[in-house]
Amino acid sequence: MRTTRLTPHAPTTAPGTPSGQRPTADTAAETETRTGIELRRVLAGGVEFNVALAGEGPAVLLLHGFPHTWRVWTDVIAGLAADHRVIAPDLRGFGASAPTPGGFDAATLAADAEALLTALGETSAAVVGIDAGTPPAFLLALRDPGLVRRLVVMESLLGGLPGAEEFLAAGPPWWFGFHSEPGLAESVLTGSEARYIGWFLDSGTLGEGVRPALRDAFVHAYTGREALRRAFSYYRALPTSARQIRSAVASARLTVPTMAVGADPVGRALEQQLRPVADDLVGHVVEDCGHIIPLHRPEALLGLLRPFLAVG
Repeated sequence: MRTTRLTPHAPTTAPGTPSGQRPTADTAAETETRTGIELRRVLAGGVEFNVALAGEGPAVLLLHGFPHTWRVWTDVIAGLAADHRVIAPDLRGFGASAPTPGGFDAATLAADAEALLTALGETSAAVVGIDAGTPPAFLLALRDPGLVRRLVVMESLLGGLPGAEEFLAAGPPWWFGFHSEPGLAESVLTGSEARYIGWFLDSGTLGEGVRPALRDAFVHAYTGREALRRAFSYYRALPTSARQIRSAVASARLTVPTMAVGADPVGRALEQQLRPVADDLVGHVVEDCGHIIPLHRPEALLGLLRPFLAVG
C-alpha cells in the first residue's frame, strides 16, 4: 500500500475548454449536448432513477454525495467516456430521481447501485463514490467483488471504522448534528436553500465556487422542504449505515483493487480507515483542492482515474 500527494497543474476547466479559461455560464442542456451525455429514466429495484449516460466500453458507475446530483461529475464525464460507458445516477430521493420515503442507509443504496447496473445490462463495473456515495460503493465492492471490478472512494468516512481518530478529534463537522435531528434542518432552511447550498459549494471549492449553471442546478435540486428532508435523511441513516459497515467488515475483506482519494478536509482519513480491511489499496491526496474534487480539480482527478480504471 502506498500514498502519494498530487499537486494539480491544470486549471479547473470543463472538457474542451481552453486551458486557463473559465467555462461560461452555459445551460445544463448545452453542457449535456457538448459532452455527449444522454439522460434516461431507469427503473431499478422499484425506484425510478434519473441517470446520465455517456460513452462506450467497460462500465464506470459514479455515485455523488451532498449537496450534489449527477452533475457533480460534469467535468470528468467526457474524459472517462472516451474509454468507458459512464453511468452517473441521481441517488434515490435526490435530483430528478423519484422521491422515496426511506432507504437512505448504505446497504439499501448499495442494492440500488447493483439493481441499476443490472437494469442497464452491466455484469461488471468500476464504482466511484464521493461523500455520501462512498459507503454504498464500499459495501457493494466488499459484498460483491465479482460485480465491482475496481473501487474508487473519496472525501468521506466509513462509519466508525478505526483510522479517522485524528480527523474526528474535535468532533464531526457541525452540520452532521444539525442535519441529523429529524425535522429540524428542513424547517429552518426552507426558503433559504440557495444561500445554504451555495455555502457548501463555495466551501467545497476553497472559496472558488462553481459556475452559475451548475450552482443553479444544485440549488434547484435541494429546494423545498421535502427535497431537504430526503437529503438530510442520509445523515439520519448514518448510525444504521455505520452498523452495516461494521458488520460487513467483521466477516469479509475488501479484495478488489481500491483507490482512496482525499483533499480538504478529509485528507488521508478515509485511506487510513481502509488500510486494515483492504488487500489492494493505493491512496492519493490532491493538493490545493476542496471537498468537491470532481468540480474543483477535475483534471487532477482524471489524471488519477484514467490509469487506475484502465488496468484490469
